[in-house]
Amino acid sequence: MTETAKAQLHIALIQANIEIGNVNANMNNMLELMEKAASANTKPDVIVLPEMWNTGYALDRIQELADPMGQETSSMLSDFARRHRIQVVGGSVAERVDNEIYNSMYVFNRNGEQVAKYSKIHLFRLMDEEKHLQAGQHTVAFDLDGIKAGASICYDIRFPELSRTLALGGAQVLFVPAEWPHPRLHHWRTLLMARAIENQMYVVACNRVGTSGDTDFFGHSMIIDPWGEVIAEGDEQETILTGTLDRNLPDEVRGRIPVFEDRRPNLYFQ
Repeated sequence: MTETAKAQLHIALIQANIEIGNVNANMNNMLELMEKAASANTKPDVIVLPEMWNTGYALDRIQELADPMGQETSSMLSDFARRHRIQVVGGSVAERVDNEIYNSMYVFNRNGEQVAKYSKIHLFRLMDEEKHLQAGQHTVAFDLDGIKAGASICYDIRFPELSRTLALGGAQVLFVPAEWPHPRLHHWRTLLMARAIENQMYVVACNRVGTSGDTDFFGHSMIIDPWGEVIAEGDEQETILTGTLDRNLPDEVRGRIPVFEDRRPNLYFQ
């Protein structure tokens, strides 16, 4: 089985604590956790990071803290991917492009080459994202060892149109880096399972832990299969969560319950 046609993908999610505004500490901690994940007995094919892991939600200082063109964080993730021959779904980082700030995900292949970039398209008003960040303008899909995946970030999962669009384009896995806080654990778990069930796809969601100001983040990173069954779920501590995806299962589920064949899109937007 070649790297471009693996039957399974071994996934490691870095459910990390994030220090608001402390870029150096966050980068050092993230790299340490990634190195630990890479040295596991079952080496991961893909490592996934949480949302805004370089800065946290230090939005009042985001212009000075954001990574210009994502160069520093991209360099770190690319070097790691190349050294360990592990693909990286780099969560998301605060990225400065000219004078605008984006909440952006970078994806790297085993050679350390960037294969995708996605900027969050739905900005979360409850955390004032729309006052400090620019919204992305494009949906993004990419391949990991021959398995097509789609990108979303945190609040995006409240918009089923996005995951359905990615699924209709062939995505079998949805990646969801997040900073999802208390008290909305029930929303988090329910929305992720719904996105998996309705699109008959894997959902791989990496949430942060810890406290930022008055906000507590609960972790509970999850790997959910296309039946909506939870393969793995974290607790509220910093941890590395692992699970395995079977590339054949989405097609099997879609064959058993032909949701996509039974759609009637001509009736949905009258």
